[in-house]
Amino acid sequence: MKLGLHIGYWGLWGGADEQLAAVRAAEDLGYDSVWAAEAYGSDAATVLAWLAGQTTRIKLGSDIFQLPGRSPAMTAMTAATIDQLSGGRMILGLGTSGPQVSEGWHGQRFGQQLQRTREYFDVVRMALARERVVYHGETLELPLPDGPGKPLKLTISPVQERIPIYLAAIGPRNTALAGEIADGWLPAFFSPEHVGLFRERLQEGAARAGRTLDGFEIAPQVSVHINDDIEAARDFMRPALALYVGGMGSRQQNFYNALVCDYGFEEAAAEIQDLYLDGRREEACRAVPDALVDLVSLVGPREKVAERLSAYREAGVGTLLASPLAVTREQQFEQLKVLAELAA
Repeated sequence: MKLGLHIGYWGLWGGADEQLAAVRAAEDLGYDSVWAAEAYGSDAATVLAWLAGQTTRIKLGSDIFQLPGRSPAMTAMTAATIDQLSGGRMILGLGTSGPQVSEGWHGQRFGQQLQRTREYFDVVRMALARERVVYHGETLELPLPDGPGKPLKLTISPVQERIPIYLAAIGPRNTALAGEIADGWLPAFFSPEHVGLFRERLQEGAARAGRTLDGFEIAPQVSVHINDDIEAARDFMRPALALYVGGMGSRQQNFYNALVCDYGFEEAAAEIQDLYLDGRREEACRAVPDALVDLVSLVGPREKVAERLSAYREAGVGTLLASPLAVTREQQFEQLKVLAELAA
């Protein structure tokens, strides 16, 4: 199992100098990849292009480029450019984002997500293969009919013969879609103990495409805090879990809430959501069960974290995207180092 450093949104590792130092430290420690995120602040592409010119070995992943924020042609252009700048180190992670961001920030309707994603992947792959892009789908039509547009092809070649494309997915149908169309899967709040459920969904999608999951990469993003004080370590994880389980969506539709229900935390999920949506966020954090924190995070003393790393390996995780959390920047760098030692 390889390690990736998930730097998340801009500012989580401090300013530019501190962020670059973290990535270079990860590269020196043997981390295989670094991953940047975007929502409605910093964009991932600029960060990855900036890192491409200041690193030499570490792979550069987007977790994720938002589908509603770019046309598939622009995504292919950006991925090919970063691949050129980095000498062939780009990993293209894509995802739909959520309805609030898609419709509120990008002005793109959130309907037909499965078909939209499938067609988006088709066009990105066509463009990266430097084919003339002609596509007639339900959500994409290239070139547009009855106008001056003509079929075009990418004027630069990626360094890699085939840039890997991963799909971020939470729900059952989106997870199956990852197995159908993607080279890898980027899950959040992944539980190694429930890998059978996930594999069933991935295999369902792979069967639709007439392929196997050989070479398919499972790459979960996992928050990390290694500390002999396990209660203090768990407390680092509660705010994010409360936010996603309680507030990322409505009472009627929250994929993260549904996910932890699949893990057997139905009562806790309902309580967290009620508290969070009622504005009682500190209480929502306290309502996150220890067992849920332990299931989806790397927390506690070294020996406990080492044991959990083994569980991720046994679950077939190819790359673990680590998000080290700490109070100070020095402690955050120490988390990065200790995790590398435990994973060696």
